[in-house]
Amino acid sequence: MAVVQLGYGKGTLSFTLDEKRFDILSDNRDELRPLSDIEIGAALDAPIAAPPLDEICSASDSVLIVVSDATRATASAQVVNLLVRRLIQYGVLPGNIAIIFATGIHRPVTEQEKVELLTPFIAQRVRILNHDANDPKQMVALGTTERGTPVELNRALKDYSVVITTGAVGFHYFAGFTGGRKSICPGLASAKTIQATHTLAIDFETGGRRNGVDTAKLAGNLVHEECERIAAVVAPAFSIVTEVDDVGRAVKIHCGHWQKSHQWACEDYLGTHCSPIDQPRDLVVVSCGGFPFDINLIQALKALDMAARACRENGTIVLLAECAEGLGRSDFLKWFSEKDSQALALRMREEYEVNGQTAWALLSKAERFRVHLVSSLHDNDVRFMGMLPASIEDVFATDYATGYIMPRGAAVLPLVRSSDGVARIRADA
Repeated sequence: MAVVQLGYGKGTLSFTLDEKRFDILSDNRDELRPLSDIEIGAALDAPIAAPPLDEICSASDSVLIVVSDATRATASAQVVNLLVRRLIQYGVLPGNIAIIFATGIHRPVTEQEKVELLTPFIAQRVRILNHDANDPKQMVALGTTERGTPVELNRALKDYSVVITTGAVGFHYFAGFTGGRKSICPGLASAKTIQATHTLAIDFETGGRRNGVDTAKLAGNLVHEECERIAAVVAPAFSIVTEVDDVGRAVKIHCGHWQKSHQWACEDYLGTHCSPIDQPRDLVVVSCGGFPFDINLIQALKALDMAARACRENGTIVLLAECAEGLGRSDFLKWFSEKDSQALALRMREEYEVNGQTAWALLSKAERFRVHLVSSLHDNDVRFMGMLPASIEDVFATDYATGYIMPRGAAVLPLVRSSDGVARIRADA
């Protein structure tokens, strides 16, 4: 028997399991130590397919740095601190540097979070802008894409002569990967533009995902491709994409051209964050990895999506997600009044909202699996969403035959080995 500790909020939950019946799914990278300031500086000096920063920025420039919000762990405190200091060394005046948080349709970043995400030194000395996707005064219309998507972005992206994006790479259940172009769209897009891009994830004729839209897929993924087209309108001068460890420290970094550095980061991440399995099993216990990955239920869905790829049909998934900030949206529950996921898909056809799609993704999983949620949410709300409120002790009172444990749910992609021995992404997940 072994004692396993899994992240839950800012702490851990522990339980005992039989190692003969349960396997732990983790990435296949070697243990990576956090990058030093010197190592990050060396990466900034050797960018991918782009000139170094000192050739991009001069004393006459104004610089906008795009930073992820509190729902992401990106090592921004270390990265942005080093970046600002470098810009000043290159002659850029501190008064000509600004930071904007790519919140998309998320809530605003709090004053305390700004300090934590940027360090007190930066938060007190650099101008900070707040993005509001629903404020038309903040937006500038920049035409439409070839698909007809309106390109409405925060006007700060055009007010500054140099735009630098920062963020972390990771799996995303319908955009393929996080990071890169997502700092611009949806990060700094209007609610109208965000809705238009996210709608592309659903095939309203079948009531399911559109072909090509999936985790770890970029080529042929309409959501990714449209967000990239919109980011190309801005064409950031430089991009910094990190990979972080369990506690949010940078262990890898990819810098340079906004598109090519992200592609490089995605390929590297995919190569080191997959876990081959012989077959789905009866039980999957999945942790989001603790805070901030389980800050709310909408963010926790990413771990549930990965767990579904390792669980047999009608099997049991136990999702550990504290959800200290609740559901993530005060109006999230309204979508679960439909009788099933197909009815919800039909409703979205008439009144699409981004969070309706998130609700659809959750409900479709709750229909295929018994989903037990260990959280701080109200039991009645959990049941209303098709899940079962539970504790670890409740779940392990049942004697499951076999199972998997996923300590960092959204960071590991289970690949099922087929008869030819090749491990592939499960098509029906």
